[in-house]
Amino acid sequence: MYAKPDILEQARVLAALVRNGEIYVPLRSMFEQMGATVSVSADGKTITAVKPGASVSVTLGKTEVVIDGESRSLDVPPMMYKGVVLVPVRVLSEAMGAYVQWVPTRRVVVVRYVPLVAPPPPPVVVPTASPPVVAPTISPAVVQTVPTAAPAAATPVPAERSYIGFVQAAYSTPKNYNEFVAGAYCDTYILNAVYAPLNSSFALKADFRQDSYVTSSNTVDAFGNHYTQFATIDGGTAFTPVFMARQSSLDIRLEYQVLKPRIYAGVAYLHDANNYGYPNLNALGVGLEKLPDLRPGLSFYGSAFYYPNASGTYTVSNPASPNFGAGYQQQYQIIKYDIGVALAIAHSPAYLFGGFGGDHYTATKNAPVGQIHDGPYIGLGVKI
Repeated sequence: MYAKPDILEQARVLAALVRNGEIYVPLRSMFEQMGATVSVSADGKTITAVKPGASVSVTLGKTEVVIDGESRSLDVPPMMYKGVVLVPVRVLSEAMGAYVQWVPTRRVVVVRYVPLVAPPPPPVVVPTASPPVVAPTISPAVVQTVPTAAPAAATPVPAERSYIGFVQAAYSTPKNYNEFVAGAYCDTYILNAVYAPLNSSFALKADFRQDSYVTSSNTVDAFGNHYTQFATIDGGTAFTPVFMARQSSLDIRLEYQVLKPRIYAGVAYLHDANNYGYPNLNALGVGLEKLPDLRPGLSFYGSAFYYPNASGTYTVSNPASPNFGAGYQQQYQIIKYDIGVALAIAHSPAYLFGGFGGDHYTATKNAPVGQIHDGPYIGLGVKI
């Protein structure tokens, strides 16, 4: 059903509007085509549509609809858009008995309304006097009744995808284990961004994580200076003054939706860097991810990605070292994981989220020890 061509914008007819995952339709044009008379209260906030056998009344900003004198709740209130009162499409089906169907392959909502026409009254037969007759004997007639199709029940309209992307940031204080520190807490900053086009099964996600920590003070010299003793790439040991270490990773994922809602399989590229002279690591990986729904209320998310060969080459640059000029390829197997919950607020693009996430590095070649960075986090996001 198309809206009456009385509200035009750039030669287009306002037939529907999607906002915050809800589908709205113009109240007046839709109801008038269903044979209803629409009136507005003196303050312009309450709109009433009346037709034989049905009435509906809504108020701007109020999550309630009154149908035939009975109050029912709405998920979202009616709204005013450029002078036009819009109502959730569900009001059409519940108030006027319209048939509403969602066609996901075309992303189209079909509204069909068949008015019920009362059958004409039977004709009045005036008896007339007639001579008695003898009715002939006949075989009983076989009467076949054609069933009348009952009005189709209103089909709920699935809500639109609640976003095409989001950006979020979180803070964490996980424990850190590697050759420089054994279980100390660190400051961690996490940034995520997702782009998931409406008409595509693909999604693109980027994750950035930075861990900052003070290395362990496990050795003190005669002058009271604190040092960190650590295992080196070539299998030896070394000392360094206690320092602020930083390690960061950038993870870019191309994902394809395999299940609903929003469950993806993907391939990923990971780049790991640090400020303490160890080689940068690069790796390709695979994994699964459940993106949050971000509809009003709680939604869960999680991911697990595996990188079988994260590697980088370290070249000894100290001329005094017997291994000067030698190159060492460092390799790890890395598992990244994340699980959490998001709390979205109706009519707001902002949302809260929190969970538990991190990564495990298993040393496979020229790596002194494995690494672990994981812990709880909390953050704020904005959906688009």
